[in-house]
Amino acid sequence: LEDCLSAIAAQTLPPERVILVDNASIDGSIAFVRLRFPEVEILALADNGGPSPARNAGLEAATTPWVFQVDNDAILTPDCLERLVAASEPGVACVQPRSVFDGERDRIHYDGARFHYAGMMTLRHFYRPLAEAESEEVDVDGAISVALLLDRELVLAAGGYDPAHFILFEDHDLSMRLRLAGHRIRHVPAAIVHHREGTEGISFRKEGDYSRRRVRFHARNRWIVLLKNHGWRSLLLGGPGIFAYEFAYFVFAVKSGALGAWFGGKVDLIRLLPGILKDRRRVQATRRVRDRDLLGAASLTVSPLIKAGKALRWLDAFLAGWWRLVRRWT
Repeated sequence: LEDCLSAIAAQTLPPERVILVDNASIDGSIAFVRLRFPEVEILALADNGGPSPARNAGLEAATTPWVFQVDNDAILTPDCLERLVAASEPGVACVQPRSVFDGERDRIHYDGARFHYAGMMTLRHFYRPLAEAESEEVDVDGAISVALLLDRELVLAAGGYDPAHFILFEDHDLSMRLRLAGHRIRHVPAAIVHHREGTEGISFRKEGDYSRRRVRFHARNRWIVLLKNHGWRSLLLGGPGIFAYEFAYFVFAVKSGALGAWFGGKVDLIRLLPGILKDRRRVQATRRVRDRDLLGAASLTVSPLIKAGKALRWLDAFLAGWWRLVRRWT
């Protein structure tokens, strides 16, 4: 937290306000920030409902047209905010910096993401050497919520982050709603953020550290994205690919000793289904873009620590081949 706030204070384009949204922490963070960073405004939430309510609360508390949100495990380079603001323009709902692994600063974490019809986002340039990466600013399908410059009005009009996710897929969901409504997401590779270990109990960067909590959220939240945002025709025609991925993830959960977590996610999904379908009606009513113009079948993003091998190549090939067959009708 200290490094994150210090990096914000050192920006070449200082923010007008810095608002810290505290998710009912019990580690003394509020007292520390009041002592070390007295200029920071603190918005303390009574309960930890995950990142989505916290980010929404920050957006609602802000008053500027553009709001920069950043997680506390991300460290900005000094000109990051200045470069993001320079790329903000009408029609752009959010501007995405390049994320680099803090422990491997010669490796890219992501350059935004692509939408996969099976209900995933695939990270652009994941684990690519920094020296080989492109430097052009481009529009991308999806944004990762570690650090983002957001058009406050457009994001709130789209419903903000959905608290049903708690964590995982909440940025995918928001990105899809923004893109379906016809808004753009811009990626600025010259704006760099160094991302540390990620959320404890969710991140899986360490070998053998794929948590049951992540399996449960994945098993539930992927289907929230699918059922809320994908057209019925895409769900029907893309069904063989969607369920092929589901089977592959089920097998992975079994091998990881997380079968109970997978089933728990499905039980959660059934409980949330009435609300998901209600949200679906609202999302589809604002749709301006067809699924075939948004969804693709790029190779799935898998941690290099997970030994997928031939199984992943076969799955990727099947998913891509099936989408080529049915995409034109979605």
